[in-house]
Amino acid sequence: MKLLNGAEFRVLESAVHSAELRQQVISDNVANVDTPNFKRSEVLFEDLLTEAMGTSEKSISGFRTNAKHIPIGQSSEVPAPIVATDETSSINNNGNNVDIDREMSLLAKNQLVYNLYIQQVNHDVSMMRTAIDGRA
Repeated sequence: MKLLNGAEFRVLESAVHSAELRQQVISDNVANVDTPNFKRSEVLFEDLLTEAMGTSEKSISGFRTNAKHIPIGQSSEVPAPIVATDETSSINNNGNNVDIDREMSLLAKNQLVYNLYIQQVNHDVSMMRTAIDGRA
C-alpha cells in the first residue's frame, strides 16, 4: 500500500504495517498458549522509530528552500518493524511463556492503535481531497 511520497505518509504507512504485523504475532502467541516450549514474540517498532527520528541537537540540519531538495542531517529512512522472541523466560511448567491475559490486553491495545492510524490516514487523504477539489 503506497500512500503518497511525503515523509509523514511513509511513517504512517510503516506504523500501519507494524500494527498489522503485531496483530499476526499476538494471534500466533494466543494460538500457541498451550504449546510446550513455545516462546512468545513481540513486534518492536515504536522505539526504533523514536531512535531513528532522534532528538539529539548534535546533528546539523540543512535549510530546504524547495520540497524536492534532499534533507541534510535528517534521516528519511523509516525503520522496519522487528519481531523479537523472548527466549529467556518461562511462565508455565511446560516451558511456555505466553500469558493469555497479557496477550489479550495487547491485542485490544493494538486494535485501538491500528484504528487510530487508519483514522489518521483517512483524515490526511480527506484533507488532500478537500485541497484538490477546492471545497471549503
